[in-house]
Amino acid sequence: MNPIIHLFLAGFFSVVPMIIYLVIIWWMDRYEREPFWLVSLNFLWGATGAIIFGIIGSIIMGLGVSEFIYQFANESDAGTFNNLAGAVIVAPVVEEMTKGIFLLMIALSKNFDGPVDGAVYGGAVGLGFGMTENFLYFMSFPQDYVGLFMLIIIRTLFSAVLHCCCQAVFGAAIGYAKFKGMFAKMTIIPLGLGLAMFMHFMWNLTVSFNSTALIGFAFMIMSVIIIFVVFQFAVHNEGKIILRELTDEANTTGYIPREHLAHLPFTSKRGKKGWLANHINHKDYVKTAIKLAIRKNQTKSLKANKQAAYQREVDALRSRIYTMVFYQQQKTQ
Repeated sequence: MNPIIHLFLAGFFSVVPMIIYLVIIWWMDRYEREPFWLVSLNFLWGATGAIIFGIIGSIIMGLGVSEFIYQFANESDAGTFNNLAGAVIVAPVVEEMTKGIFLLMIALSKNFDGPVDGAVYGGAVGLGFGMTENFLYFMSFPQDYVGLFMLIIIRTLFSAVLHCCCQAVFGAAIGYAKFKGMFAKMTIIPLGLGLAMFMHFMWNLTVSFNSTALIGFAFMIMSVIIIFVVFQFAVHNEGKIILRELTDEANTTGYIPREHLAHLPFTSKRGKKGWLANHINHKDYVKTAIKLAIRKNQTKSLKANKQAAYQREVDALRSRIYTMVFYQQQKTQ
């Protein structure tokens, strides 16, 4: 195979599909899409930092696992056990931790609002990791075009998607726990990480043997379907929260005009023209109102020592909406 063509194919098929996946999962968060620069930052961490620390961590943990295996296994079997342990023990533990550590830091951001956001950010990290890993695998397979394209199909449709799904699960767990008490955080977050590791373990274990490879593919397909359904349910629930909080806002403060409730909470309707007065910046108003609804809901879940900061943001968002809807209206009259 021509080295230049090989490099082009490896680069193209490792980068382009992951970028497409990234845009899709960002777009699926339809009620309050995350800043794309922040989603991209998570993607870049997966593609660089997680890979670098993953290699370092794998070497360190791998040495310990190898030492254990060579002490207790027969010399003839030790090599086989060592390779298998690297795939089913070292890789799931180290890779999910190095991918996930960035999510724990991003979770401190106010843009990280809940399980839907966590799934998007986590999926982005996983896709970045899958992109770089795919490139390394594609470049290490120079034999022939047929073999390379088979590897591209398997890794693009399954292996890279695995990384996305594992970190989406962990990110969703972090997002769900963010506004819970300390006990819930100490329980849910480790469980989310453990589930991500288990999914990675199951995939690596099943595809390590020809006899169980089909089970691995079936496991991945079922995992993707389940995660997709749960994600859609979470997005739908987020929409119900936004509708509830905006309705409450219309009934209590009046800053959200009642007639706006027929369009504002619904993604299929709020993009239409004609329901907002000409003096209101459509994009800014929708973004601010949705943020207000989410912050109001989050404030209810916080303890008193943290409520004050969120309440100040709620008040600031209300003031901004009032200025857009009423103050600007008065100025134009």
